[in-house]
Amino acid sequence: MTQYLFTVHGSTDDEVPSPEIMERMFAQVDAFNKKVTEQGRWVFGGGLLPADTAAVVDAAKNSTTDGPYLEGKEHIGGFWVLTAADLDEALALAREASTACEGPVEVRPFQAE
Repeated sequence: MTQYLFTVHGSTDDEVPSPEIMERMFAQVDAFNKKVTEQGRWVFGGGLLPADTAAVVDAAKNSTTDGPYLEGKEHIGGFWVLTAADLDEALALAREASTACEGPVEVRPFQAE
């Protein structure tokens, strides 16, 4: 089985969901997480704090700066690492993940070891 990275994307332009919508999304994501765990697909996953909490370390420049590395409106809000037999199966999982978190999900395979 190949491991895939599923990243949840959001924008700083997006409205902050109401508490009721957030509760619904958390419940949906929790159900998705339980399903992929029971199927033996779960490797790792988690939600991220907002991009303005990031720090960037550049050893070549001996520097550390606040904020995301890339300037932009869109940022990763969370991710999963899951296993799937092939890209079609991974895309089907991504559709479920996108439905659960109510946002776009990018899918990328990991390089073979």
